[in-house]
Amino acid sequence: MRPKRIILVRHGESEGNLDRSQYQTTQDFALKLTPAGIQQAKQAGMQIRELLGNESVYVYLSPFFRTRETFQHIRESINSNIVKTIEDPRIREQDWGHLRHPDENKGITEERDNFSTFYYRIPDGESGADVYDRVSSFFNTLHRDFEKTNFPENVLIVSHGMAMRLFLMRWFHWSVEEFENLRNPKNCQIIIMEKQADNHYKLMSELDRK
Repeated sequence: MRPKRIILVRHGESEGNLDRSQYQTTQDFALKLTPAGIQQAKQAGMQIRELLGNESVYVYLSPFFRTRETFQHIRESINSNIVKTIEDPRIREQDWGHLRHPDENKGITEERDNFSTFYYRIPDGESGADVYDRVSSFFNTLHRDFEKTNFPENVLIVSHGMAMRLFLMRWFHWSVEEFENLRNPKNCQIIIMEKQADNHYKLMSELDRK
């Protein structure tokens, strides 16, 4: 049976979110949470606990440091609910290739936004379409897991802004234009999908529009 809810959470505020110069000296996967990000994660954990009650949850998370750290603090509130936790690199954030000066990253971001957030491929990195493809591959694992006996009542996915938006695009069959008219979830924003009577999911949360 499909879980009754699929809950997506973006990581808390990271060192890179606070200070773009970090991308010149620290690999994207190695960026950690700020003190504010830790508090956001703790708060998200309490909100998820309230949502779950005593229900079970199966967790998938990106292997990046900031997502693992976010889950560490979320787990403080929902440890008794968790049945299993799996790291999956396919739900990591869009790859930016290598270390760059923040001015160079700013220029790439502007060029991408002018060209197409979905189709523009970051030099030595990925396009939104590339992330869409690997997220689509993750769906195969997700649906196989759903078929397991006594699969938990809920799924929690701890990931990143762009990856989450592309996950939703793939799930709900949004067009490229619909995807590009939406903004990424905020740090530790909780996105809830609930199963309906027809066994399909309804998006219960809203993303900001551009």
